[in-house]
Amino acid sequence: MDTANFLFVSADAALITDLAWQVRREGHDVKYYIEAESDQEIGDGFVPKTDDWRAEVDWADVVIFDDIWVSGPDQREGPGTNERGDTPRVGSDVGTGALAQELRERGKAVIGGTPDTDRLEEDRGYAMEVLEDHGVNTVEHHVFHEFDAGIKHVQENPAPYVIKPLGEVQNVKRLLYVGNEDDGSDVVDVLRAYEKAWGHRMKGFQLQRKVEGVEVAVCGFFDGNEFVDRVNFNFEHKKLFPGNIGPSTGEMGTSMFWAGKNRLFQETFGKIEGWLADEGYVGSIDINCIVNETGIYPLEFTPRFGYPTIALQEESIESSTAEFFYDLAHGNKPEPEVHGGYQIAVRVVLPPFPFDDEQTYDENSRNAAVVFETEDRTGIHLEDTKQVDGQWRAAGESGMPIVVTGKGETMGAAREQAYGRIDDVVMPNMYYRDDIGERWVDGDGDRLQAWGYLGP
Repeated sequence: MDTANFLFVSADAALITDLAWQVRREGHDVKYYIEAESDQEIGDGFVPKTDDWRAEVDWADVVIFDDIWVSGPDQREGPGTNERGDTPRVGSDVGTGALAQELRERGKAVIGGTPDTDRLEEDRGYAMEVLEDHGVNTVEHHVFHEFDAGIKHVQENPAPYVIKPLGEVQNVKRLLYVGNEDDGSDVVDVLRAYEKAWGHRMKGFQLQRKVEGVEVAVCGFFDGNEFVDRVNFNFEHKKLFPGNIGPSTGEMGTSMFWAGKNRLFQETFGKIEGWLADEGYVGSIDINCIVNETGIYPLEFTPRFGYPTIALQEESIESSTAEFFYDLAHGNKPEPEVHGGYQIAVRVVLPPFPFDDEQTYDENSRNAAVVFETEDRTGIHLEDTKQVDGQWRAAGESGMPIVVTGKGETMGAAREQAYGRIDDVVMPNMYYRDDIGERWVDGDGDRLQAWGYLGP
C-alpha cells in the first residue's frame, strides 16, 4: 500500500505505543497523542508525538483509539487497576466511542467504538441483555443496587458466585471476586466488606453464578459491516503469580491461536454480527467465555484492543499490520496472513506493579534501563518505554516496560521461544510469570477439542 497517515489517540493511558511503533517501522507517517500527563513520555524516541490530536484529524488517513475510557477532572482516584494494571481515570461519562462516532459522521476512517459498544464493558447487565436478545446462552446472573438484597439472594440460593462491581469501580480489578464456597458464605463476607469500604462508590454489582470449565476469549476484528474471516482465540493470565495466585493485575500474559469461524465464534459473535453492523463498530472486540461440555457461557466484553494481546496479534500477523488496520478502518474487507501455529506474550514488569506506590517506583524502577544481551529485537514489544540517546528506559509510572512474545507450531515451542528471548533481557528487579501457555499444554486444548468447539 502507499504511505498513509496514522493518528493514534490515547485518551486515558498510553496503551497503543507498540502498534504505533510497528506502523511507523512499516514506513508510514505516525502521530501519537497521550492525554495523561504522567504517561506523556511513553513512546518518546520511538514515535512522533502531538499535543493536540483534534488538530491532526484532517491530516490523518486513519484515527486509532486505544481504550473506551476518557480522562475526567477527578483522575487517579483511589486504588485499583485498569486493563494494563493502571489506576483508572474517572469523572467523565463520555467514552471514546462517542468521539469515534463523531469522527465517522464527519467521514473519517476510525478504529473505535460507539456509545453503545462502550456500554458493553461499562455496564455488564446491559451486555448480558444484548447477548440474550440475540439468542446467546448466558450464565445465570443478577444485578443488585443494594448490598442487603445481594446478600439475601446468596443466602436463599447458596452456591459459588462471582462478584462483578458496576459503575466506575468495575475497572478496579482487585474488586472482582470469584467465590469458592459451595454455600456462598465467602461471597456474603466479601459483599459485607465491600459495602463498608466501597459502598459510597459502587453503583451496584452483578452476581454471576460460577461455572467450571475452560476460560477462553473469542476475539474478532470488525470492519463496520462484518467480521474478518480469521478469528483470534486467546487465554488470559490475570493473576500476578504462576498458578493463578495473588492479586489480579489486568493481565500478566496471553496465549493464543488463530482459526476460522468455528463453533466458539458462531455461538457468540456470529449471533450479534448484525447488531455490531447496525452500531457501525470498527476494531477489535473480545468476548471472554467459560466453556464446558454443556455449552459456551459468555462472561464479559472487551470492545477495544486487549493488552498485551494487541502486541501478540501484531507479532502473529505476518502480512502488513498497517495495511490490515487501514483496510479495517475503511471497510475494505482485510485478509491478513496470520501465523498458523500458537503464540504467547509475557509481560515483564517492575516494582511496584500491580500496585501504586510512588516511593517504591522512584527507588526501584523510574528510568530503569532495559538492557539486551543481543542486537535482535524480534519479539520485544513496547509498553511503558521511552528511548533516550539510543537506550531503552522504563517510562510512565506503572512499571510495565515491555512485552515479550514467541510463536511456534506447538504451544510448547512458542513458550520456548518467548522465554528464551526473556533470558536475553536484563533489568534489575524485573519479574514475570513463567507459566504462560501451560494451561493449554496441561489439558485445556484437549478439552476444547474433545467437546467439539475447535472444528469447522
